[in-house]
Amino acid sequence: MSEMIRGTSLRQVRLVCGVILFSYVISHFLNHALGNISVDAMEAGVYYHTAFWQFLPVAIVFYTAALTHMGLGVYALYQRRQFRWKTIEPLQLVLGLSIPALIMAHVIGVRLGHTLYGHQKLYPQELYLFFAGSSNRIWQMTILLVIAWVHGCIGIYFWLRLKSFFTRAAPYLLAAAVLIPTLALLGIYQGGRSVVADSDDGEWRTHNLTRRQLGTLAEANTLDRITGGLTVGYLGLLGVVLLARGVRALRERRGGMIALSYGNGKTVRVPKGLSVLEASLRHNVPHASVCGGRARCSTCRIRVIGDHGALPEPSQREAFVLTRVGTTDPSIRLACQLRPTCDLSFFQLFTPHTLSANAQASTPARIGQERYLVSLFVDMRGSTQLAEKRLPFDTVFIVNRFLGAVSQAVIENGGQPNQFVGDGMLALFGLTTDPQTACRQALRAAAGIALHIDELNELLSHDLRQPIRFGIGIHGGEVIIGDIGYRDHTVFTALGDAVNVAARLQDMTKTLACEAIVSEEVRHTAGLGDDALPQREVTIRGRDEPMTVRVVADVRQLSALVDRGERVAA
Repeated sequence: MSEMIRGTSLRQVRLVCGVILFSYVISHFLNHALGNISVDAMEAGVYYHTAFWQFLPVAIVFYTAALTHMGLGVYALYQRRQFRWKTIEPLQLVLGLSIPALIMAHVIGVRLGHTLYGHQKLYPQELYLFFAGSSNRIWQMTILLVIAWVHGCIGIYFWLRLKSFFTRAAPYLLAAAVLIPTLALLGIYQGGRSVVADSDDGEWRTHNLTRRQLGTLAEANTLDRITGGLTVGYLGLLGVVLLARGVRALRERRGGMIALSYGNGKTVRVPKGLSVLEASLRHNVPHASVCGGRARCSTCRIRVIGDHGALPEPSQREAFVLTRVGTTDPSIRLACQLRPTCDLSFFQLFTPHTLSANAQASTPARIGQERYLVSLFVDMRGSTQLAEKRLPFDTVFIVNRFLGAVSQAVIENGGQPNQFVGDGMLALFGLTTDPQTACRQALRAAAGIALHIDELNELLSHDLRQPIRFGIGIHGGEVIIGDIGYRDHTVFTALGDAVNVAARLQDMTKTLACEAIVSEEVRHTAGLGDDALPQREVTIRGRDEPMTVRVVADVRQLSALVDRGERVAA
């Protein structure tokens, strides 16, 4: 629990609150869309909408999220020192800050009107006021709907863009992002037309435009004064924040400038209080940062040159991220979190390639992306003895045939050969599939490797003293994929605990005298039965806790086990 709290940042709190509010917006928009059927359908839908969102526990969560999200948005305006990252980020902030001012009249008119005077404004009354009253009201509501939707969609995009499924889900999410607000606006329009037509009927007006539903002129004036006062107060709050930003900037300039040296001859001077990443952005210095400076990755890491004792202590979030990546060196810091108060020399640990600092997220899949992958590590047994008794070129030929047979099995089963290390290979599964499919593909690939090696052994039987043997380790989990290397010498690969564990499991097949070791994570995700393979508790180097694995004496059986698991699941 304490680790989870340490790893929670204000941005994550704002994200959770935003997701709650966006869920409300989706519910409200779908209710508006019922206007394409009839006003009666809108009224029936709003009954269930309000029954859920005004249920006391839900209402408490909702209003708490709304106030927290607004407060954190105002704080973000004060806290942010650099707005040139990407146009979409300041746009999201401006749209979010404009929503409270635009929605104030609607909330006061409906919710406070009901609380103070018992008004019963529902769709017929609101649509009548929008379409039969001042034209400004309908335009204000239309602008509010569009702004709220765009603001929410930007937030959802920033949240999901680094997720493994985003590439596949993006077309469907885009379709929903276009269709839902379009249907909502059309529903309001159709409902408004219907209400305006019905309002010519005196009986309809008698039943729907009563004092109990709309209130008196005096009550309306009171609600308008409350709305005006709160709006002025909110705008005044934003003015105070902008003034505070100006005061802070003035104090920082008077407090002196500091020099940041990048270790490559580049030096910039910035006011105290800026983070190292913000300084890079301000001066257009390329600086890797996949997550956009949100402390959700560690790609902006720097190593401080010289004395680091005068630096501010890492925040809880920074300490959490550095701990997650296994960094204990106090000279390594996150550039997005470190705000030096004195001159600083450092160098970046991750090469930003040729991307500028404000274009870092344009190709996240090549710089670094976190996603679930299944790693299959396979190694050829006895290659050293093989090389001792053969000419070098003959040994290379046999190893290449081995790696070719392994790669063919991997590709046939939807995987991607990734790294070749001597007579071993790392294959990745899940680059374009979901975790369950990736686990099943890896298990089938292991069975395919055995079959291809059998064919190779038969083909080379006249030249081999003993058949080629192999060991396989398979494990799945969250890894970082991206280009690793320097300048033109880069390769696309995966880094993370799951890859390391797969390599350890492959090496462990020697001591356990088996062809493959599969982690419990892969067995469970693939849907294999609990009794499908023998279970063992093993100790993995670099891990404190023992790990549950499945020992596979003959990998050829894995294909049949996967087929059986699929039939059971179906």
